[in-house]
Amino acid sequence: MNYIKFDPDESYYYQHGMSKRVAETGASWPHYHGLYEIYYLEKGNCTYFIDGKIYSLIPGDIVIIPDGIIHHTKYDDISHSRILINCASRYIPTSVRTGISSGNYLYRNPDITAEAAGLFEKIEKEYMLRDRFCDEIITCYTHSLFYLLLRNSDTCLDIEVKNKVIEQAISYIRENFSSPLTLSSVAGMLSVSPEHFSRMFKKETGLGFSKYLNSLRLQHAEKLLKASHGQSITKIAEDCGFEDSNYFSKKFKEIYGTSPKKVQKQGKRDAK
Repeated sequence: MNYIKFDPDESYYYQHGMSKRVAETGASWPHYHGLYEIYYLEKGNCTYFIDGKIYSLIPGDIVIIPDGIIHHTKYDDISHSRILINCASRYIPTSVRTGISSGNYLYRNPDITAEAAGLFEKIEKEYMLRDRFCDEIITCYTHSLFYLLLRNSDTCLDIEVKNKVIEQAISYIRENFSSPLTLSSVAGMLSVSPEHFSRMFKKETGLGFSKYLNSLRLQHAEKLLKASHGQSITKIAEDCGFEDSNYFSKKFKEIYGTSPKKVQKQGKRDAK
């Protein structure tokens, strides 16, 4: 099952190697975390879609994604190796949190690649060791990684947009997802045929238009459900762009594993 929100059970999760789950389909489902994400591409290629922006990664690139930001990856070549870390905010130095939340997600700086790779190696060693000192040592190394990135952010290389048409489309979809968007209407806005736009969107993102649109709508729906007090599920579905509340409830349960009503009730309990 695909989940739009995914958090590991640990407050610090480390994985090194190839993403076998993504390699099977070529792309991950658009998702977000309640944790920060640190991604280091060690080998291969990867297209990263983050908050409406498209990045073509090369080995040595590091991506930092704050909590709550929708993102997904696409691999043209399944032979890749990456390091993925999901961690709670306490592992992020307070002094750099503003800097990494400014919309600059990709850090490409050959001058610090070797030093960064060394820090990832040290983090992995401590993560595998798992003794009573590991958490504090991992915190120190993770802090060092962030200080290294932010201290040298001014010398990062500029990243060229891979596909301006698709980035424009994604930006438009993000701004208008609550409206009755269709593949044809977005294609018309871009002055291309629906067939061409559909092929281009799938090729660049690894996802169909409807799947991407629904992921944005469902994330917004989860936020409204948690914050709502007595608002009907039908009204929330409409506010998120779903014309059929039954279809909305079906898709929500399919992706979140629970019903909109239960999320709304949990939100009310948490607010007390």
